[in-house]
Amino acid sequence: MTALLWQKPGVAVDAQIQAFLAGDDVILDREFFLHDIAASRAHAQGLERIGILSAAELQTLEAELDALAEDFRNGAFVLDARYEDGHSAIEARLVERLGDAGKKIHTGRSRNDQVLVATRLWLKEKLARLAALSRECAGLALERAAAERELPLPGYTHLQRAVVSSAGMWWAGWAEAFIDDARRALDTLALIDANPLGSAAGYGVNLPLDRAHTTQALGFARLQVGPVYAQLSRGKFELAALEALGSATLDLRRLAWDLSLFTSAEYGFVALPAQYTTGSSIMPNKRNPDVVELMRATHASVAAARTEIEQLLSLPSGYHRDLQASKGAIVHGFGRGLAALELLPALLGNLEWRPERMRAAVDAGMYATDVAVEQAAAGVPFRDAYRAAAESVDRAGDGRTPEGSLRARVSPGAAADLRLDLLQARLAAL
Repeated sequence: MTALLWQKPGVAVDAQIQAFLAGDDVILDREFFLHDIAASRAHAQGLERIGILSAAELQTLEAELDALAEDFRNGAFVLDARYEDGHSAIEARLVERLGDAGKKIHTGRSRNDQVLVATRLWLKEKLARLAALSRECAGLALERAAAERELPLPGYTHLQRAVVSSAGMWWAGWAEAFIDDARRALDTLALIDANPLGSAAGYGVNLPLDRAHTTQALGFARLQVGPVYAQLSRGKFELAALEALGSATLDLRRLAWDLSLFTSAEYGFVALPAQYTTGSSIMPNKRNPDVVELMRATHASVAAARTEIEQLLSLPSGYHRDLQASKGAIVHGFGRGLAALELLPALLGNLEWRPERMRAAVDAGMYATDVAVEQAAAGVPFRDAYRAAAESVDRAGDGRTPEGSLRARVSPGAAADLRLDLLQARLAAL
């Protein structure tokens, strides 16, 4: 391992203790390394603007940071156990190549400052991807809602057959869900889009750091003004980001449950694309919806990451090493969550309905609500209409069809009035 900046003369570093302190940093920091390099570049520019670095030193530092980024991308540089973490690796490389100019780049910074801005940039990137995937899923669902608005589909409450529904209503529900998920991701992105660079370890430094420049250079929407709040926001912003991700993975879990049921032999409403199923290792007669089942499991990882960070935040103000553990939580949560959501658009676009099975599952009792509501509309008190419909459930479907039931469902948002134009407008406005 390279020499530690904070190591005191005459004090030996205990290898076991240091390994515990470092944890998985060199592995986790591979996620944030390019963002750390970008932030180091902006910081160096800021130092040049206040006279800490010369123009020539800045030029060599920027060139070396660009070279390090390229070496990392192509595998020529590996972040491994030679280094304490990503930050020390960057500085070690700069010192090795540039000498005194490399030693100057840490001026006015702390390692906490470095990880805070790198993870903030990373979270912005992940939230933008979450919003894009949610928009894509919403768009696909809207297209299919329009195309399949009159395709009958049994509607369930309490897992029991309840009323006639439609594929159009099913798709419209998921479209609106993912529009909201995109909206939440973008709102959370706006919340965390604040530059913590230059807050040091939470109390600022005795230098006139050009924080306005680094805010612009790194593409942040605003400056996170107070160094104390920069520390208070660590964990708080990560938690908000995971909550936004959790909105989408919660919807994914419930959608996956529908598909798990609908693809079963007992329902038989849906056929999945072949690549989304696997063969059984012992039962030659079956294909398993493994992808859907693992999608269903994904929210557990996001919820676990959220809980881990929430438990870390039982801290007083100021920086605490406990917060190091928040890196693993967001990497795991977003790693699992986004990986599952990446597979969802193709699944939504290619799943196939089995109309004959869907129609066969519509029984007479599923028209009973229609009968009761029609009588209420004709002036019969609803309680009386309800009781009468309940007494003649077996005859409720006489002379009725699923299509007729759907065409009569005229309440806003229901099958005959899906209001897809409103949803499309909301999607377009994102």
